[in-house]
Amino acid sequence: MGNEGLRALLSAVQNGTMSTEEAMEKMRKLPFEDIGFAKIDHHRAVRQGYPEVIYGERKTPEQIGEITQRLLACQSNILVTRASVEAFEAVQRIAKDAFYNPMGRTISIKRFEVPIPASTIVIVAAGTSDLYVVEEAYETATILGNKVEKIVDVGVAGIHRLFERLETIQQAKVVIVIAGMEGALASVIGGLVDKPVIAVPTSVGYGASFGGIAALLSMLNSCASGVSVVNIDNGFGAAYNASIINHL
Repeated sequence: MGNEGLRALLSAVQNGTMSTEEAMEKMRKLPFEDIGFAKIDHHRAVRQGYPEVIYGERKTPEQIGEITQRLLACQSNILVTRASVEAFEAVQRIAKDAFYNPMGRTISIKRFEVPIPASTIVIVAAGTSDLYVVEEAYETATILGNKVEKIVDVGVAGIHRLFERLETIQQAKVVIVIAGMEGALASVIGGLVDKPVIAVPTSVGYGASFGGIAALLSMLNSCASGVSVVNIDNGFGAAYNASIINHL
């Protein structure tokens, strides 16, 4: 139950359309609901402005379905990351309007509209092989209430492709840069824009990339001002932070 849900609840008590006992029952699950294998944080939207997000990796489809059902009972928007097709099938049995992005491995369900700022988040990716992180970031930023534009396959191996879209990138309020291999794209863009750049190293590359560690270290050692870095393949974390910035 987020801020709007609590406000509606209190208004209903105030105008007499809901009894105090009914309101107490609805608030019984605040701040969290213990269902044995998980403690669902229904109060997170009040504290942070957005409901709890479900991390799907290593959860069973049944567990994801149960958590989703409990969150939907509080009229929450739903985002599941690292979700399998089987998890989506379990969620779809509960909510027919659930949307699955197979590339980004995300499940999303919208129950309320989030105000969308006029400004834009631009996601820039070095290569097509980075799209799995691009899509996770895109779905996250979208359900959090943002205008998002994707610019893909503009890595430093053919840097002229980047310059064609530079004006769009420079007009963003915040830029997410996603790259594997040597991760140089974040430094290049960091030196061309006056906006925050959130760099995401990916686990794309041959052996010496060490599963994204080479790109991570390159981004952490960037000489470009204004570049911050999240963990390897963490499109969700980058988009969440970008959304906070975009809503300021």
